[in-house]
Amino acid sequence: MAHDDPPALRRAGVVAAALDPGDLDGLRRRIRLTLMATAALGSTGYLVALTVGTIAAAEIGGGLAVGGAPSAAMTLGTAVAASSLARAMVRVGRRVGMLGGLTIGLAGAVVGFFAILLDSLALLLLGAILMGFANGAGQMARYVAADLVPPLRRASAVGMVVWGSTVGAVIGPNLAEPGGWVAGLLALPALAGAYLLTMAFFVLALGVLIVFLRPEPYALADPSALERRTDGTDASVAELLERPSVVLALAALLAGQVVMVLIMTMTPLHLTTHGHGLDTVGLVLSAHTFGMFALSPISGRLTDRFGEVPIIAAGMAMLAIAAIMAALAPVEGPILTLALFLLGYGWNLGFVSGSALLTRGLTLAERTRVQGTVDGLVWGSAAVAGFSSGLIVQAWSYTTLGFLGLVLLIAPITVLVLTRVEVRRRLVT
Repeated sequence: MAHDDPPALRRAGVVAAALDPGDLDGLRRRIRLTLMATAALGSTGYLVALTVGTIAAAEIGGGLAVGGAPSAAMTLGTAVAASSLARAMVRVGRRVGMLGGLTIGLAGAVVGFFAILLDSLALLLLGAILMGFANGAGQMARYVAADLVPPLRRASAVGMVVWGSTVGAVIGPNLAEPGGWVAGLLALPALAGAYLLTMAFFVLALGVLIVFLRPEPYALADPSALERRTDGTDASVAELLERPSVVLALAALLAGQVVMVLIMTMTPLHLTTHGHGLDTVGLVLSAHTFGMFALSPISGRLTDRFGEVPIIAAGMAMLAIAAIMAALAPVEGPILTLALFLLGYGWNLGFVSGSALLTRGLTLAERTRVQGTVDGLVWGSAAVAGFSSGLIVQAWSYTTLGFLGLVLLIAPITVLVLTRVEVRRRLVT
C-alpha cells in the first residue's frame, strides 16, 4: 500500500504482511460467514422493532400521520450511520466501525423499550434513530465481503451477505406476536416485548463480531481491491460522484430504497386499520422481506453472469409492476402479499447489482468513502419517503402511495437509459 493510504489501511498492510498466504482463503471464508451470521441476527432484531414501530407510533401519537415516523427515524439513523461509519472505517478499520454501529443500535433498542413503558413518542423516535446505526453497520457488511473477492465474483459475495438477512426477513416480522406473549408474562405492555427481542438479537450479533471478525478485513482484501490510480492518489468523493458507474449505482439504490420504503412503511397500518391482526401483518411483511433477501444469491450470480446494467433494469421494471399491484390490490386476498414480495425482490435486484457496481474501478479507500456517501444519500432519501408515507395516506390513501412510487421511478429509469452505454464501455475496458 502507498505511503499516503489512510491509517486503517496502513495498519492493515502491516497485518497482511505477517499473514501466511496459505491461510488467506480460509480467513476470507470465515469473514464472509461471520458477516452472513451477523446479517441474520442483526436484521432479525431490526425487523422486529420495525414491524411494531409504526403501530406503536400511531397508538402513542394518536393518528396515521405519525405512523411512518419510526420507520423514517430508523432510516435516518441508517443514513447518518452509513456516512459516519464509512469515514470512521477509513481511520479505525472495518471491524471497529461495525462493532460501534451495533453497540449504538443496542442502546437504541433499550431506549425504544423505555419509550413504550413511558408512552413517549420522542423516546420512541430517538431509539429508532439509534437502532438505525445497527442497520447501517449491517449494510456496510456487503461491501466488506466484496473487498475479499475478485471483481467477477463481487456481486455473488454481496448477494450471499444479503442472503444472510433471510433469517431476519422470515422470522423478524413474525416475532411481534411472540414478543407480546413475553411482555405479558412480565406484566409489560405488549409492544415492549418486541424491543426486548431486539436487544437479545443485537447482543448475539455483537458477540459473533467480537469473536469471529478477525483479523481486520482490510488486511484480507483481494489484490484487485488494492490497485491504485496511475498517479498513486485517490479521487475525492466529489470526483467519484461524477463517474457514470457511480451515478447509475446511486440511481439504482435510490430507486429501490425510496419506492420500497414509501409503500412498505404504511402496509402494517393499512392492514390493521382494515381489521387484520399482527399475524396477518407478519405474514405480509415476511413475504416482502423474503423477496428482499432470500433470492440474493440468485441476484448475485445473475449480475456476475450478465452484468450490472441489465439486472438494474430488471429491478426497476419489477418495482414498477409491484407499485401498480400495491395501488390496485384489495386488502383481502393474496394480491397485496404478492405485490409486497415483488416490491422486495425488485429492491433486491437493484441493491445487489448497484452495490456491486460501486466496487468497480475504485481503490479500497475510494470505495469505502463513496459507499458511505452513497448509502447516506440513499437512506436519507428513504427517511423522507418513510415519513411522508403517513402524511400521504392520511391526506389521500394507500393507493396513492403505489402510484406515487411508479412516478418516482421515472428519474432513475432516465438515468439508466442515458448512462448504460458508457457504463458498459468502461466496465469492459
